[in-house]
Order: sequence, then structure tokens, then C-alpha cells
Amino acid sequence: MDLGEIEELRENLGEFVAEAFASLKRKDQRGWGDCYLRGLMLDGRRKSIQPMAERLPDGNMQALQQFVSQSTWDHVPVLRSVATKVASEISPEAWVIDDTSFPKAGDQSAGAARQWCGALGKKSLCQVGVSLHAVTDAASVPLNWRLFLPAEWADPADGRRAKAGVPAEVGHREKWRLALDAIDEALGWGLPGRVVVADAGYGQMHAFRAGLADRGLDYAVAVRGDISAHPGQAVPIAPEREGRMGAPRLPRYREPARSLKDLVTTAGRRRLRRCTWRQGSRGAMTSRFIVLEVRPAGVAATKAAREEAGGRAGWDGVLPAETLIAEWPPHQDEPTDYWLTSLPADTALRHLVRMAKIRWRIEHDYRELKHGLGLDHFEGRTWRGWHHHVTLVTAAHAFLTLRRLDPKAQAPA
Repeated sequence: MDLGEIEELRENLGEFVAEAFASLKRKDQRGWGDCYLRGLMLDGRRKSIQPMAERLPDGNMQALQQFVSQSTWDHVPVLRSVATKVASEISPEAWVIDDTSFPKAGDQSAGAARQWCGALGKKSLCQVGVSLHAVTDAASVPLNWRLFLPAEWADPADGRRAKAGVPAEVGHREKWRLALDAIDEALGWGLPGRVVVADAGYGQMHAFRAGLADRGLDYAVAVRGDISAHPGQAVPIAPEREGRMGAPRLPRYREPARSLKDLVTTAGRRRLRRCTWRQGSRGAMTSRFIVLEVRPAGVAATKAAREEAGGRAGWDGVLPAETLIAEWPPHQDEPTDYWLTSLPADTALRHLVRMAKIRWRIEHDYRELKHGLGLDHFEGRTWRGWHHHVTLVTAAHAFLTLRRLDPKAQAPA
């Protein structure tokens, strides 16, 4: 947007800021929040503080720097206000978990380490943020964020922690745990839970899927085809005792667990069904799918089922069932993609596939968040500054998304 377009939005943006930043008690802080959001939305290659301040008529680099990097305002109530407004306006069909990287030139920024950097497609110095998004086919907006702290940052004696302002109580937590933390916080805000969708980085973790189930949330998560499982109809059999005095032996499945890929290919192409799940820019999105009930196996699944039953003696050997969705496109020799979901296997195929694939929508989020609003342009190093910046970018993105969806805003004057 140019300055003229930004000026036309001043009144609407002011109303949005007043609501979203109501938790900021000081008027000047709310004013700098408004200014920062205008800087993010204004045209310009770089959305770090100095160039934004230079573009804005009322920009002040020192004041914006203090507001974002040093001021003690709490970002959580702002995220809560934005998330609540978004949830009521767009009525999300799913919550999508994802993570994104922020390349860094050095290792002094909070959480910066040499790790997989999706933005560069290789291992490199970067920060990683775990995000929770509200999603429909028409719109998506981030609801919550967590900054991943690698294990090397967990040492209290590491001087970088104090310099970056990492809170003493914050340590290393796996990304899937951070995702559950973000979900718990969103539920605590009173947001109604939705089907949770995630890529295989999260879906592979049995503990993540079990955590969602424990929270009463359905899910549709990508997995690899090498996960081992039993067919849904398989039943464990209790072997006979070894002698009169032998202890009862645990029930066991007669056949060893097989990979999801093997279960699908054994079922064969005759079980495939054609499905069109949405209209894309190039026409109907159509492919062929198979849906099977399976019982994921392995150490983690077995341990969880045993603990759920109260221990070894109380477990009947039955592993919980999940629904497997596999895509096997025409002209492919084998399936290409797999998902596990808690939704029943007799759910309408189009709904299952839409949920499994709806995370495509957040690619729109990231394009606008990064290329349009400067999500990864923050040059500060502090824990507080990172959270302030991503919260402000989220607010700007929410404002623009809600405006695009508002028929009044689109109506000709």
C-alpha cells in the first residue's frame, strides 16, 4: 500500500487498534502500535524499524525501537484479542500447526542456532517459530506463536540467555510440545477447538496425536508411509499359559505389524475412490484415495495403551484404532501421501480429504506475513522483541484479512 491508501484506512485501523491493544494502558503505546502496523502495511522492501520509520510521516525510529524491543507491554493479551476477533469473524474449520524459520547472521538472537532452516532449504543459523493458525478455504490467520529454544540454549549458565532476555523459567521444549502449549493457551482464551491439522513433523509423533485426543480434539495429520500398524479388524489373542503355575501371558496380535504403505498396497487399487475436494486456480483439485481403519503399533503406541489401561495387568492388548487416508494418484506406481485422523473411517471422503489437505491455505499466510508484512525482517535479538514483532505482524495480517472478507469494505463508494 502507498501512503494514500494507508491514510484512507486510518479510521478503520484506529478502531481495530483500540480493540486489539486495549490491554495497553498507555495511550502513547497504543499510538506506536498503530504506527508500527501502518509501517508494516506500507510498501517497502524492508520492514525493519529504521526503514519503516523513514517512510512514515510520523515515524520515529527511537520510539518504535523502544516500543518493540524494550517496552514491557504483554503481547499475550494482544494475541488473545486478535485471535478472539478472528475466530468470531471467519469461523475457522480447522486449526493448523506449522513452524517457520527466521534466518539470522549470528547466534546471539534468542533461540538462534544452526538447525534446519526451511526458508533456506538447508541447515543454517536461524530461529524457528511454532505457529497455530485458524483456517478456512477462504482465509487463514495465525492465532498464537511459540519461539523454539534449542537444547543448546537451555543451559542457565549460557550468557546469551541473559543478553537476549530469555525468561529463567523458559527451557528447551520439543516443537510438538510447544504446539500443544499454544493450543492449550488458545483453548484457555475460550476459543472453540477445531480439527487440528499438521505436517509429518508433528503427525509422526504418537505423543502429539495422543495429546490432541486427551484434549478432546480431532486431528488429521500427515505421516510417513513407514509407520507400523495392524489392520483395524485385527484382534490380539492371549497365548496359553506355560504350565499350570505360569503367569498369564499378554494378548498379542497374530501377525506382526506392517507399514502403512504395505497395508495400502495390499488393499490394492480396487479400494481407491476418486475425490474432488476443492476448486483451485487451475480447476478442480481431484485425485484418488483409500480410507482404512488401522491400529498404529510400535513402542510409543504400546506404552501409551498400556498406561491408559492402568498398567500391564489391566491391558487387553488392543491398540487404539485411527483412520488412515492415503492418496494414490493415477499413473503412480504407489501411494504418495498418508494421513492419520481421529475422524471415523465412514466420514464422507470429501470431508476427510479437505481436512487433511487444508493446510495449503497457510502458505498464503506465510507469503503475506513474510514478503508483505516483514515477519522475518526484525533485526532485534531479544526474546521480548521477537514476541512483540510477531504479535504486531499477526495483528496487521488479521486486520488486512478481515478487511478483505468484509463486504462493506469491498463495496464501491
